[in-house]
Amino acid sequence: QGIHYTDLFLLLHLILQWTALRAGRVCNLLNPAAIYANNEISLGDVEIYGFDYDYTLAQYSNLLHSMIFNTARDILIEQFKYPEGLGKYDYIPGFAIRGLHYDVQKSLLMKIDAFHYVQLGTAYRSVSFESHFVNHFLFNASYSYFAFQGPSLKQFMDIFSLPEMTLLSSVIDYFITHGIEFDQVHLYKDISDAIKDVHVKGVMYKWIEKDMEKYILHGDEIYAVLNRLVNHNKKLFLITNSPFSFVDKGMKHMVGKNWRDLFDMVIVQADKPNFFTDRRKPFRKLDDKGSLQWDKISQLEKGKIYKEGNLFDFLRLTGWRGSKVLYFGDHLYSDLADLMLRHGWRTGAIVPELETEIRIINTEQYMHSLTWQQALTGLLERMQMYQDAESKQVLLEWMKERQEIRSLTKNLFNPQFGSIFRTFHNPTYFSRRLVRFSDIYMASISCLLNYDVNFTFYPRRTPLQHEAPLWMDQLCTGCMKTPFLEEMVHIR
Repeated sequence: QGIHYTDLFLLLHLILQWTALRAGRVCNLLNPAAIYANNEISLGDVEIYGFDYDYTLAQYSNLLHSMIFNTARDILIEQFKYPEGLGKYDYIPGFAIRGLHYDVQKSLLMKIDAFHYVQLGTAYRSVSFESHFVNHFLFNASYSYFAFQGPSLKQFMDIFSLPEMTLLSSVIDYFITHGIEFDQVHLYKDISDAIKDVHVKGVMYKWIEKDMEKYILHGDEIYAVLNRLVNHNKKLFLITNSPFSFVDKGMKHMVGKNWRDLFDMVIVQADKPNFFTDRRKPFRKLDDKGSLQWDKISQLEKGKIYKEGNLFDFLRLTGWRGSKVLYFGDHLYSDLADLMLRHGWRTGAIVPELETEIRIINTEQYMHSLTWQQALTGLLERMQMYQDAESKQVLLEWMKERQEIRSLTKNLFNPQFGSIFRTFHNPTYFSRRLVRFSDIYMASISCLLNYDVNFTFYPRRTPLQHEAPLWMDQLCTGCMKTPFLEEMVHIR
């Protein structure tokens, strides 16, 4: 009743999209080994390539997360005298994702979007206790964390934080289950200190050094990347927080015993992000065995190893400034933010999760769910003016189905928290920072092998909200073409 032809055309248009996908005409457009651009950048203009080490040059097996979790858990029991019952908890692969926030005062782990709103169904107090209060609140209204920004809200941005988030949630789970009261601030600090001990005391380094085949991935590809750049007369440098002995053994495993010949500069134990902001620490030279030298550093020599230092001396001694430098790292804050915002370097983010997420996006199940979700959203928006009883019932059913599909789509990535890049319709907080602090991003450094050394990356033009109607006929470029509504007039 009272439905206009344009409404029918919209409905038909959406159904055409849906039925085309249901017929199986889905194309896998996204390449997990591709490099994606946030900003236009020509590799031909880049003369100097810089690299972080952990999770940039060296990619680690997920087995490492279990070792970190188990060791930190045992430190809590043995040194901090936490209940021995915690020993029954094991690491849960896939429980948490990178980029989550943790409210220390509320013991709440949650996923926040680019506008500081918590996504429905992504607030957890523990590994088995979803925060019913928060998620009930979310269901009835948007729950913003603007008011809680401050020292009590922590964000977990690096891959090493996955065991920490799982341990936090496991300890809270034990305390809640056994009715044990606890101080949220002390709990967070104890677990943070236990995780830090695993890194600072070198326990993790010993595991990796003892069995590099088990823990280090894609080593042969790293040599290919570095060797190719050197053969095209690019200068290379390494800035890492890891100690020299650990980096040396790892690079020998991946690249070969003469790995240092590829680099113009190697800086270890750099103390990033302070390396980029603190002018006070001078460089120290190490000998070939990793022992400290005492001479004052007035130049940075090729083939030598340096410890600590700061970026301001690095720039003064090398003259490597501005957009001719491209630095790669996995941590958006510690590795990339200051370099882009304050020093004008080009930056590349290494996001290992990207490979898995793209493979999920390329599945027929994801494409079907996304397209029908978009169809329902369009119908709800267009048909909401019909307020008779029968129409209201249909709208309620559509809203319920839309919510079910959104949850299904989220669960394809991670049952608890979904994709690291998206909430239901907004970018995540992590995703917004990725766009802000990186010119390009990729799953691994080996993705560079798929491009010419003079290749120019062009970011795709994506619609702003006021432009979106112009894009409604294209689910994705080259995937499927459906006519604009004006071209469907003959159907009338």
